[in-house]
Amino acid sequence: MASVSWRHALFFLVAVNLPVLTMACSSLYGNAIEEFCLVKFKLDMEVLDQQQWCSWEDTVESYGELTNCTFLVALKMNCFWPNRMVDEFFIRVHRHYFHDCSLSGRLLHDPPNRILGPFIVVPILVTLLMTALVVWRSKRSEGIV
Repeated sequence: MASVSWRHALFFLVAVNLPVLTMACSSLYGNAIEEFCLVKFKLDMEVLDQQQWCSWEDTVESYGELTNCTFLVALKMNCFWPNRMVDEFFIRVHRHYFHDCSLSGRLLHDPPNRILGPFIVVPILVTLLMTALVVWRSKRSEGIV
């Protein structure tokens, strides 16, 4: 019977204190990552031209520093990481800075004509060649019957 009351006490302790810790983390942690992490990321992104925001090569260092910053702040504040606040934070960052980017992280554009040209010309030539072959073969088989 003693183990049952000990389990109940432990459950009560965790159930009561966990929401308090979580609430403290969410309000303070959210403010801390906005103040310490986002400010530097904004400055890093302002240095780049807006057209470079979708270039992973140009933003990977700043994005990595932002991610590490959110982790270190969570570690210092004894908060779980990742958590709901981090998810919401990064969703806001993506909506602001990366909303026009493709899923691959690169801007989509047509390839150069030297690459695109053969992909257009070869199927056209094959179609014309096959049509000529069918016409030639159908004319040739008329006399064999």
